[in-house]
Amino acid sequence: MDSLLSSGFAPYSARQVSPTNPRILPYGEAAIAEAAAVIRAGGCVAVPTETVYGLAADATDSQAVAGIYAAKGRPSFNPLIVHVPDLEAAELVAVFDEDARALARRFWPGPLTLVLPVRPEAGISSLVTAGLDTIALRVPDHRAMQALLDASGLPLAAPSANASGSISPTRAEHVAKSLAGRIPLVIDDGATPAGIESTIVQGRIILRPGPLSQADLFPGTAPIRSAAGPRPSPTEAMTSPGQLESHYAPAKPLRLGATERREGEWLIGFGAVAGDDTLSPAGDLTEAAANLFDALHRADASPAGAIAIAPIPQAGIGLAINDRLRRAAHPRT
Repeated sequence: MDSLLSSGFAPYSARQVSPTNPRILPYGEAAIAEAAAVIRAGGCVAVPTETVYGLAADATDSQAVAGIYAAKGRPSFNPLIVHVPDLEAAELVAVFDEDARALARRFWPGPLTLVLPVRPEAGISSLVTAGLDTIALRVPDHRAMQALLDASGLPLAAPSANASGSISPTRAEHVAKSLAGRIPLVIDDGATPAGIESTIVQGRIILRPGPLSQADLFPGTAPIRSAAGPRPSPTEAMTSPGQLESHYAPAKPLRLGATERREGEWLIGFGAVAGDDTLSPAGDLTEAAANLFDALHRADASPAGAIAIAPIPQAGIGLAINDRLRRAAHPRT
């Protein structure tokens, strides 16, 4: 990654954490108050949303945002999603057209991220946008993130709370294992309900599939960009978060479309394909999405040397599941 620390940044997380961090606090007023104090002091904390756990910091403070990049080991050309409490707050940060406003009114709060022109006067750090003239915005539908937004009084940059490129976290213990010694605090409010990251939309283009499908967002229209389409390489310009070709990856090799286990594999089943674990024995895609990253974490921690996963239908939220699996299986460069 680009060296943010060598360019003069000294993120709060680099000064305050220890090898025994992060502490995990159960959701409640005391935990939110402590997390808000860390954020106001320029630090970053992990907090659940309805999609995955996010690593939150003040989006207006470049030093704090640098702490996110440093903690995750995230390349600085990869922009971040900013979370705000409601549409009114979002309109202070970005310029909405009527299409974007209509989507926001239908799906916010919820797992929809809109990529919009950023307002220069909003004071958002250019590290958040990776120097682009657009910003990725979302209004989360989770009590912990909403409480933290309220207590801090700030727009919060919050990518997934894991080391860059690794399996996304859907439980507090996933965060603690991935970011041990890098952040001070995780708010634990149980497993995240959606289990995969938000759908990202720019105009009428779905840049990243997620819990909201094209049929939800744009019923009756043909896709402009396929969910299985190519993503930028590290040398190509990014237009939004979540576009790296290799991402969400376990440490072990991952084989897709498996109908039976090979020697040395941990098989994650779906529907009629049974395995060591299953995303949904009933073949329910919403259940499968909620269980996806948790199952990958368990497989990665198993004694098996490789992972295989059953075929997932390319329909509805299955498009988002297959998008994550394709990138999880992509060879790291």
